[in-house]
Amino acid sequence: MIVLTGIPVIETERLRLRGPKASDFESFAAFLQSDRAAFVGGKVPRVQAWRAFGHLTGHWVLRGYSMFILADKATDAPLGMSGPWFPEGWPEREIGWSIWNAQAEGKGLAFEAAMAARDWAYRILGWTTAISLIVAGNAKSEALARRMGCVYEGEFTHEVYGQSRIFRHPAARDA
Repeated sequence: MIVLTGIPVIETERLRLRGPKASDFESFAAFLQSDRAAFVGGKVPRVQAWRAFGHLTGHWVLRGYSMFILADKATDAPLGMSGPWFPEGWPEREIGWSIWNAQAEGKGLAFEAAMAARDWAYRILGWTTAISLIVAGNAKSEALARRMGCVYEGEFTHEVYGQSRIFRHPAARDA
């Protein structure tokens, strides 16, 4: 196995944001095969979860950044992902998030991770702005975006994933 080097590790109060590891796949696949995946493209078969996990990992190689794995600081258990994201077909660079584990939801972990990831994208990658694409009806993510200071900007239709709402993050100078 080849280990990607150069992926930073960001520590927050409760989390370690790090690069993906092969051992994270089971949690990722379980999430994508559950009803919890409704707002990130819907339930997919395990083989497609593997392709998506490769996409997450390969984004680090092709773009130099990607979603970080949100790992519990004490156990290193993967709880979700958050970070800078800009796959083919996106209208512009995004800060994204998802919590894979239902027991980790509702504890502010996505907010903690997304704020740290946005700060990293602004400070280290030099981004001056970002969006978050949120599928219509995902009230929890919309509330999180607003908590981060984002404002609704309009609609976007992806050729595969359909309709999303664009939330604009505060500019880097204002964040």
